Amino acid sequence: MKRYKIAAVLMIIHGGFMELGSCLAAIPALILGQNDFNPGLYFSFIVPYLQENLYLMLVMGAIFGTIRLVGAIGLLKNRMWGLVLSIINCVITMALMIFMLPAGIMDGVLAGGALVLMLTQYFGKRKIVE
Repeated sequence: MKRYKIAAVLMIIHGGFMELGSCLAAIPALILGQNDFNPGLYFSFIVPYLQENLYLMLVMGAIFGTIRLVGAIGLLKNRMWGLVLSIINCVITMALMIFMLPAGIMDGVLAGGALVLMLTQYFGKRKIVE
């Protein structure tokens, strides 16, 4: 159970600070207007489409962050749905992180670490073939 809690804390850090935190940073942009605030000066991605649609990326980050937090809370409450939701979220993050470099590196570290912790806790010392 200890690894689940550590994984949940990693996911809370990832979802709360990285994903939802960036969405909170968009509030001044919405207040000031798009012409006065250019997030492209502060964030850059290697894929031009993502770079051109940073506001949509912030919305996507809010969705991912919320689902990540919900999964982490379910994991902390020892619910199977929390484990499954967290594993799905981590796997999707690992698949998408390559498109969001350089920020994807931190996504990979946090999601990959949480995924390894959850899988090693769930499967334990079981062998593939006895």
